[in-house]
Amino acid sequence: MRIEEIEALEKLKKEGADSLPSPERRKFLQIGLAVTGVFAGGTILSLTAARKSFAALDGIEQRKFPYKPHYAMVMRQDRCVDCQLCMDACVKTNNVPDYGYRTTILEREVELAPDKKFREFIPVLCNQCNKPPCVRVCPTTATYKDPKTGIVRMDIKRCIGCKTCMAACPYNARYYNEDKRAIDKCDFCFESRLSKGETITACAAACPAGVRIFGDLADPSSQVHKLVYEPERVLWVLRPETGAVPNVFYTKG
Repeated sequence: MRIEEIEALEKLKKEGADSLPSPERRKFLQIGLAVTGVFAGGTILSLTAARKSFAALDGIEQRKFPYKPHYAMVMRQDRCVDCQLCMDACVKTNNVPDYGYRTTILEREVELAPDKKFREFIPVLCNQCNKPPCVRVCPTTATYKDPKTGIVRMDIKRCIGCKTCMAACPYNARYYNEDKRAIDKCDFCFESRLSKGETITACAAACPAGVRIFGDLADPSSQVHKLVYEPERVLWVLRPETGAVPNVFYTKG
């Protein structure tokens, strides 16, 4: 999509998804996921968000993958019931201390009408960004992008505990492990599972509702690839304005 085309879209008034006929929705989605949802509420379709959507996905809309396998996760957010089995599995699998976390579930109350509200649960973990702010600010290269998988990992021998990466993370997805005297974070269970032959993360395996879909985005046969490129599906990422280009996507349905 050319810049002038994006600018033309940005001049249009925001609309709800129901106001567009199915062929038009499909057209916008096929030109590169420019139609994007608004995180945790609001209108489903935001045409004025087109430029930010392209910046957030950075090549994903053209099916260009920097890594192979290119690990990613899709959160089917509306399926989450806050059972926390994913969190329990993560703690047990990765030896997370009781004061720490590698994944958590946020909660918010959404008002549908003056007398009608519902609770929404939002699973959050390290987004394994393609342009991670944490890696850029680390003074000792203790946090780095794995050159093969793109997973953001930690070398605790290099970590000096300055917590600069914690401050830089847009998703508050890091904590200081007092026992290791180093920063700890989600690594998509690379050390505990993927490197040992497992194919999915502990949290994805434990989820009874199929909220967390994990896999290789570069593999057209994977469920995560099919969800991301399903023509009618609306996807969004958290905090696209940071330019971090996350590999954790959110959807409903």
